[in-house]
Amino acid sequence: MLCELLEATFIRQRFSRLVIDCNRDPARPDAIPEVSDGAHIPANTGLTPAERQARFEAVSAPYHAAIAAELDARAARGQPTTLISLHSFTPQMNAFDRPWRFGVLHAEDSAYSRAVLTRLQADLGPDFVGDNQPYRMDEVDFTIPHHCRPRGLDYLELETRQDLIADESGQREVAERLAKLLPEALADLRSRRNGPIR
Repeated sequence: MLCELLEATFIRQRFSRLVIDCNRDPARPDAIPEVSDGAHIPANTGLTPAERQARFEAVSAPYHAAIAAELDARAARGQPTTLISLHSFTPQMNAFDRPWRFGVLHAEDSAYSRAVLTRLQADLGPDFVGDNQPYRMDEVDFTIPHHCRPRGLDYLELETRQDLIADESGQREVAERLAKLLPEALADLRSRRNGPIR
């Protein structure tokens, strides 16, 4: 819904992160977790290197190849690009009720992330929008460091709480909110760079 409203390219990962987490370096042991939120995952226990490689080749590699191809094509056309990495998070983790509706993850190197964070917190209040909550961007993250930093691209890694998008009406509400807010944050950046329009 969001990509339709923004007329933006959308590269979707349709596999569960419990098969392989495409936002983690595939070399990390926890890219295919054996335990998640206290639940053991039998199908992930005791995998051989060949079995891990097969999941990478079937799921993770094509996903990141598609992202890289799209970014390269846009660069070849001279199109300005900001990569938005969309995720969702559970309302509760390790018996903790998560109060945030959205989380903006960044590594203090993204002007766009800061602009979106400012807009979301002004819209919903700072208690409901996490600044590097419920996760923070660190050495675990893969998509943004792998694709954006070598190309010098700005980015947004945005988390949405899953109960907000559990049904179509919630999905529509979140999509419409973000479709309005994300371009506004981009315009905020441009106005700061260019000064007031006279």
